[in-house]
Amino acid sequence: MYLNLSPVLIALILSIAVLLILVFYLMLRPRFNSTNSHKPVIDHLNIVGDKIQKLSEGQERLTGGLQTVSEAQAKAQLSMINVMEERLAKVQLQMNENLSHSSRRTAQSLGDLQQRLSAIDKAQEKITKLSGDVLSLQDILSNKQTRGAFGEIQLTDIVSKALPSDGFELQATLSTGKRADCLIKLPNPPGPIVIDSKFPLEAYEALRNASSETETSTAVRLFRTSVRKHIKDISEKYIVEGETADGAILFLPSEAVYAELHANFSDLVREGFSARVWIVSPTTCMATLNTMRAILKDARMREQAGAIRNELTLLYQDVDRLGIRVESLDRHFNQAAKDISDIKISADKAGRRAKRLDNFDFEEISNENLEKVIKLDEVK
Repeated sequence: MYLNLSPVLIALILSIAVLLILVFYLMLRPRFNSTNSHKPVIDHLNIVGDKIQKLSEGQERLTGGLQTVSEAQAKAQLSMINVMEERLAKVQLQMNENLSHSSRRTAQSLGDLQQRLSAIDKAQEKITKLSGDVLSLQDILSNKQTRGAFGEIQLTDIVSKALPSDGFELQATLSTGKRADCLIKLPNPPGPIVIDSKFPLEAYEALRNASSETETSTAVRLFRTSVRKHIKDISEKYIVEGETADGAILFLPSEAVYAELHANFSDLVREGFSARVWIVSPTTCMATLNTMRAILKDARMREQAGAIRNELTLLYQDVDRLGIRVESLDRHFNQAAKDISDIKISADKAGRRAKRLDNFDFEEISNENLEKVIKLDEVK
């Protein structure tokens, strides 16, 4: 292991060593001079002294060189320190800029995250509210009375959008005392037709939730029985001869039940046709009502056909009178134009006569021209 000594310290150590050698030489020099036998030793010491003197001079030069080296090393170290400080400053500046950018990006990311969290919170609130609404709908559909009211409300909304207000009647009571959900006032034929809402939800849910063949068979029988009962009730209650049309409409307020019925229970649909009961869903009900609206419009146009003909007759008479009056006005215009033309002619004549009067020379008239003078009483 080497000691890391500075050049100044090394020069100081060498100077001390040379000084000690000189002191030792001066102390021993008298003894050496008194004895001739030690002359070789003295010569040798003189040589050593010369070498030491040279060594001292070399040491001085070495000290100067070491001082120069030390100064160069100090300058190099100072330059290196300055370079390092500059580099450290640049690195620190770069790090500060990077940290600043990183801070801004982090702040922006946190802001975006906050907005997204807010949006998620709002969506969560909507989902919670929607879940509550779904639970409320399930509560409504689980009760027969509220389920019936749900179907009636949906039917009322569809009918009120498709037909004019005087084209239907809600909760209409027939002569038999039966009350229908809706009575469409169609003309004869076919006559007023009843639409009644039915919703076999329990049977449909049992069919959807069946997990075995036994449960499926039981659910199918329950669904058939429920639909057949609805068809029979509508056929017996709402088809009244001489009062209503020869048919009625069963409204299913669920597209899923309607699709299940037509996909897997087509025999029930045919039974409905046989009983003159037509089964519709919200979509097909709207299409059916649009057809009924066209029938109502055509019937009303037929009812107003006589009034339209009377109005056309009166319109023809008004046009005829207008023509006569235009001809009379044309005659008046022609007579007025003739009168204006005559007035213009008279005005021209009067103007010419006035001009001749303006040119008369009222000098003394000679006896020769007296006979040519026209007397005023002779002018007619």
